Amino acid sequence: MALFPGAEVLLTAALSIFLFLALCAALVLIVVALRRPSTYPLLVAGILVVLGLVIVAIAPVDVPSIMGIILTVLGVAVAGLGGNPVARRLLEIASGSRVRETDDGGIVVLEAEQDPGATPKTLMRGGTVIGYLERLAAVIAIVVGYPEAIAVVVAVKGIGRFSELGEPEARERFIIGTLASLLWACAVGALLRLAIW
Repeated sequence: MALFPGAEVLLTAALSIFLFLALCAALVLIVVALRRPSTYPLLVAGILVVLGLVIVAIAPVDVPSIMGIILTVLGVAVAGLGGNPVARRLLEIASGSRVRETDDGGIVVLEAEQDPGATPKTLMRGGTVIGYLERLAAVIAIVVGYPEAIAVVVAVKGIGRFSELGEPEARERFIIGTLASLLWACAVGALLRLAIW
């Protein structure tokens, strides 16, 4: 029961505006983190996403359809772009300077650690593009109400990377990168799903 007539309309408008501004701010912070890697913009973007998720989880209203479309487009951009710096930062924390990354998201490891003259070997090439596709698939699957598709995405990724997962560095990178990427995409997807449905 509303306290006064029109309270639900005001609550819906306030929720829509807040979500729009929070997702816009998160996207700007993500772009900043992509250009100049730093933990603080990612932390603030993560807080905005989690705050938005908590608010839509307890809000008694859904956003209007047109605003839902706008938020979905914005949220898909936040999920797709945001997982890259988040996963890279977590991988950097986890692996330190043990692994050198290539431009396409792969890693360079030595054939034999004991042999200083060993030939470097590149593993996990194309990780950046695969990560973007993985996050897009995950957030879209959640928004349309088919989260089971995420299992298919992870299975396809695992099968495609199976031959490279023999190296310890590759296994560690695969697990941490996939979990970080999917957690980010799922948080944004859940925010969108709760806001528009």
